Amino acid sequence: MTLSLDSIRAAAARIGGRVHRTPCYESLRLGRLLDARVWLKCEHLQETGSFKERGACNKLLDLDAGERALGVVAASAGNHALGLSFHGRSLGVPVTVVMPRFASILKVRRCRDLGARVILHGDNFDEARERALALAREQRACFVHGFDDLSVMAGQGTVALEMLEQAPDLDAVLVPVGGGGLISGVGVAMRALAPALRVIGVEPEHAATLSAALRSTDGASVEIDLEPTLADGLSVRRAGTECLAIARSVVDKVLLVDEPMIADGIVQLLELEKSVVEGAGAIGIAALKKFPDELRGLRVGVILSGGNIDVSVLSRVIERGMAAQGRLCRIQVPLTDHPGTLAHLLAVLADTGASIKQVDHDRAFGPADVSIVTVRCVLETRDREHIEQIHAALDAHGIRHERA
Repeated sequence: MTLSLDSIRAAAARIGGRVHRTPCYESLRLGRLLDARVWLKCEHLQETGSFKERGACNKLLDLDAGERALGVVAASAGNHALGLSFHGRSLGVPVTVVMPRFASILKVRRCRDLGARVILHGDNFDEARERALALAREQRACFVHGFDDLSVMAGQGTVALEMLEQAPDLDAVLVPVGGGGLISGVGVAMRALAPALRVIGVEPEHAATLSAALRSTDGASVEIDLEPTLADGLSVRRAGTECLAIARSVVDKVLLVDEPMIADGIVQLLELEKSVVEGAGAIGIAALKKFPDELRGLRVGVILSGGNIDVSVLSRVIERGMAAQGRLCRIQVPLTDHPGTLAHLLAVLADTGASIKQVDHDRAFGPADVSIVTVRCVLETRDREHIEQIHAALDAHGIRHERA
């Protein structure tokens, strides 16, 4: 098998009716904010909350009867596992998923609820993958790679077929990049059907896997050191070998975004589109905000690749995103520990129109001078200009302060 427009069309026919044809609509609100015309492809609305269903379903349907009877094995901490578990149950294919011990309890439970056998093994993904490969050999089962598999890539490429029907005049498409399966499938379809359209990958700075591989002079995949990222679904040490070979010929550019911008993207989608997406799903919006000159005035498709964000994490992400937008700030003030000094500080802050969310009045761990206490305030603000107005007001009243 090769990855081609024909194989992607065959995948679309095969998985039709088993995965959702997700909406792709123009967001007028984001368009005004970002100075471009923006179409959102809502893959977070798949049954298990991710585009990964497409590749998983296509791979399972691509197996013969004997292979299906023996079942499949995969290593995944998230969306790939959910996609295989869901479609394995509907197709009667036994699914074993090996997850690292740190995997989300919610995702472990969801996979088990879908009938998959879940094994927790290893402290990282590489250790889980080694165990999964060993199990596949022992059980004579098919190991299903999360991205470096041509059937999986063909399934992911069906996203592009739908986008080009739903928004036929796009100038560019922003694609989240982890191991490279989605951008390979999307890129092949786009190159065949809309060769002038720019295929732009987006990666977190903390997991710039494809960028590193594309810079390599020998054409080989490069293993990188990862740092924690909100876009954990894109946190892959090494791009797929097959994926990289294809990406070199279909990807026009890769953009990198930082963690505050990813948090900001999650908040923008939540507020403006009423859509809850994970970090990987919001990374395209982050790129549009970080690189406004790159796509200004163009018709841009953004793939919202997934929506499986932990509720326990979401509140912290919202605050990070608000801080990135200048809608939260924190100040630290050394105050003389006399009656009325704290009230005066809070009155000055209130007069600026800031909403005081939190006040920490620290006597125990202040400076050596016991007559001084440290006060830290978290304020809700309108924007960065408002923050500067707050600092100016404190200066005008002679109140020493630091940006905490």
